[in-house]
Amino acid sequence: MAMTKSLVPVLIFTFLCCCLPVPSTASSNDDFLQCLNASIPGQLVLTQTSPSFTSVLVSSIRNPKFSTPTTVRPLYIVTPTNASHVQAAVVCGRRHGVRLRVRSGGHDYEGLSYRSERPEVFAVVDLSNLRAVHVDQQASTAWVDSGATIGELYYAIGNASNRLAFPAGLCPTIGVGGHFSGGGFGMLLRKYGAAVDNVIDAVLVDARGRLLDRNAMGSDVFWALRGGGGESFGIVLSWRVKLVPVPPTVTAFSVPVSVDHGAVDVVTKWQEVAPALPDDLFIRVLVQGEAATFQSLYLGTCDALLPVMRCRFPELGVNRTHCKEMTWIESVPFVHLGSGATVQDILNRTTSMSTFTKATSDYVRQAISRDVWEEIFAWIAKPDAGLMILDPYGAAIGSVPEAATPFPHRGGVLYNIQYMNFWTAAGGDGSAQTKWIRDLYAFMEPYVSMNPREAYFNYRDLGLGVNVVVGNVSSYEAGKVWGEKYFKDNYQRLAMVKGEIDPDDYFRNEQSISPLVPSK
Repeated sequence: MAMTKSLVPVLIFTFLCCCLPVPSTASSNDDFLQCLNASIPGQLVLTQTSPSFTSVLVSSIRNPKFSTPTTVRPLYIVTPTNASHVQAAVVCGRRHGVRLRVRSGGHDYEGLSYRSERPEVFAVVDLSNLRAVHVDQQASTAWVDSGATIGELYYAIGNASNRLAFPAGLCPTIGVGGHFSGGGFGMLLRKYGAAVDNVIDAVLVDARGRLLDRNAMGSDVFWALRGGGGESFGIVLSWRVKLVPVPPTVTAFSVPVSVDHGAVDVVTKWQEVAPALPDDLFIRVLVQGEAATFQSLYLGTCDALLPVMRCRFPELGVNRTHCKEMTWIESVPFVHLGSGATVQDILNRTTSMSTFTKATSDYVRQAISRDVWEEIFAWIAKPDAGLMILDPYGAAIGSVPEAATPFPHRGGVLYNIQYMNFWTAAGGDGSAQTKWIRDLYAFMEPYVSMNPREAYFNYRDLGLGVNVVVGNVSSYEAGKVWGEKYFKDNYQRLAMVKGEIDPDDYFRNEQSISPLVPSK
């Protein structure tokens, strides 16, 4: 079963929890290791000289640019198998001045869960051994550990019932811990909102080594975990989620439209149609090369879908030949992996290390004109160009107040844009592909949200700003530069929560929430 259904008693070693970090030295690093070994089996603690250190480190690295000889790597990797191991890592880290970074699936776009931008002594807590999923079909809930992938969560739900689902992301290899704590959205966002809108409990190890459930952590911390970046507030071990009903048959389609066949016009029209469709219907767009591909999931049969498409979006020309009827769980591999994939394939945790990537994001609140879309398609057709992914909002995700969770991209949002580019080692150092992202991002500025220019935290981009450490604490003012893009006005409340639960900024990375502590 998953990590816990009820709060586990705090272990006795947490009496050390009041210890503050001290400057790290070779001696204190050795003391840290000794402290770990006193509470954690030796085979679960890896040093840089351990035979399996490198293989474990790279096991869930998704971007090879963060696995180079110059990458600042962890001094240790802790691979816990229960909550007490995580508590021990926190207590030992605080006592001996070794910070912790936390990795669940490794999809972090900037690799901050397992590497540092600047020289720093740190350890990684790799949660991949904590990956259980327990589905309560009768209650329509599930407990899922942070180290599970969303593919593993979906698979367990599908095994339990073909009438239940969960509204999270598309890629099955995404780790639950990072995905949920950043918001999490996918093909069900218009019907059921974001993943965090359906989280009803969590278990957290805080910076004092305490094990806390929703009641013990309090409403402010529970609010912060659901979209504010859980790694800023501690280590979330497990999540209780509300499962959502789906019909026994859903319908998917994927319709490509080339520029020569009117892609510019169809995308321009899509902006107005997609956010206003019935909430059972989700149509996203992938703009790449000289075409736009419209990918859809409809919670119903093809017979029910076709009249809606003819009435609301005839420009796309969807007909019966485009329809693929299946169960919801079958739609997960179909949408992400293609028509030949099976449900079993979503359990595969491995990905290729051959492709380098760079991404960033935007939100659109006013439809972009056709003439601008012509220019955008010209950008997409350039040498070294990447792609744009457009995810429509509206309906359920837009009905939640901005302040209800840290994830603020709600009412008034038409769609999210993800810009992404790829290259291989044989294709150079990626400078041309990264420049394309930056130049297109600059071009888009007049046409997207502003004051602030919004961005999605799970599409993390250090180009938006990084923390500045002053007096061993991340600066609140420096954090606002990037923080208000991800969280809007919720950033201040997040900083206040951080000031309550981790005022010494123990859980820190280049884009972690800065503690805002009231003046005494």
